[in-house]
Amino acid sequence: MTKSLSVLVIAGVFLLVTSLVASDIDFSHRLHLKEVGASCVDCHDSVRVSTVASDFNLPKEEDCLACHDGQKVSKVDTRALSSWQTNDRTFHFNHSFHLKLGNVAPILAAAIDSGTYLGKADHIRHYLGTENPCQACHRGLENTDFSTEANLPQMSDCLVCHSEIDNPYSCQKCHIEGVNLKPDNHTRGFADLHATGRLNMDTSTCLPCHGRDFTCKGCH
Repeated sequence: MTKSLSVLVIAGVFLLVTSLVASDIDFSHRLHLKEVGASCVDCHDSVRVSTVASDFNLPKEEDCLACHDGQKVSKVDTRALSSWQTNDRTFHFNHSFHLKLGNVAPILAAAIDSGTYLGKADHIRHYLGTENPCQACHRGLENTDFSTEANLPQMSDCLVCHSEIDNPYSCQKCHIEGVNLKPDNHTRGFADLHATGRLNMDTSTCLPCHGRDFTCKGCH
């Protein structure tokens, strides 16, 4: 697995979300993946050639109608698909490149088991027995209907391979220049208090940005 930061994606809370909610479209990943046996690229075919994060890789009307033509499968109402939008991406990512790497689930699982995974992992470890390369990062889709941010990759996943962290200098190698990545709670008061232990922080949440070798010079 390459460590080249040129293809590094920083994910987590910055990943794409659609402007729709589950009530806007009736869809079940569980049904299509587990019961029907469809593959992820049947509906998200454009990821095969997608090389930038700004690509629109959500299903389009013609993707649904390929099966739901009234003959193979009953017709469905696809009018809501014309309203699909995504938030602006703050990061660089190449789906095509990562798909060619194959299934990275065993690599993520090994990092968790060895203790080198940067972040909380107890809630994702049981998903990493998958043989579906897409679900290594988009976990839990076989057990959910309309996907949410819970099914998106975490920044900690990316850092298993792209492990060079030199905060704040390495941020722009993955994120778009000019994007504000500093959490809202990182105020001047936070800078004075966070090292005292008085904030009662879960320090595992700091690892994706700061790594395990964080020093004060990383921010000051």
